[in-house]
Amino acid sequence: MEARDPLTVAIIGAGPLGRWLALRAARAGMRVFLEDVMPSNLRHAREYIREELNEEAMSQAGGIVGFVSTIEDAVREADLAIDCVPDELESKLEAMWLLDRMAPPKTVFCTPTLNMSIEDLANCTYRPDRCIAIAAAPRKMAELEGQEDAAIELRTAAATSEQTIALVCEFWRRAGFRTAVARES
Repeated sequence: MEARDPLTVAIIGAGPLGRWLALRAARAGMRVFLEDVMPSNLRHAREYIREELNEEAMSQAGGIVGFVSTIEDAVREADLAIDCVPDELESKLEAMWLLDRMAPPKTVFCTPTLNMSIEDLANCTYRPDRCIAIAAAPRKMAELEGQEDAAIELRTAAATSEQTIALVCEFWRRAGFRTAVARES
């Protein structure tokens, strides 16, 4: 599982967390495809990101942000897909199911959750080795902005591969954070 440079990231959900992640990734020179089924969420995301980045930065090779309305368009070239859907079983299962069917085999899935087991979610896919969780409440992640030595806690399933861990740690390093990785118990 080799990531291309720049890393291509699909972010599913253009709410506050999705917008924040898309901005962090774009500032780090990653290609970003931000997806939401609600046109108003995409419009708000576009406005937010344009306020934070100038037009040139948004369209530079390596720092492009695309706004799309389907998961298929978001994940078509993705090295990493991060779902920013509500931390509820039905929402997470639907997101994982759609990602598993639409993303290329190389794509790693990363899901923020405090309420669910990454082991259980990963086992609902055909690629449990490419699944990892961010152990944080979405509103807490954005609060890490500007904190020195801020760390993102990652949880792995038994099948999570070392390549998956390395790719997700690289994403967070480029975004300006260190990571702490723990196997889910």
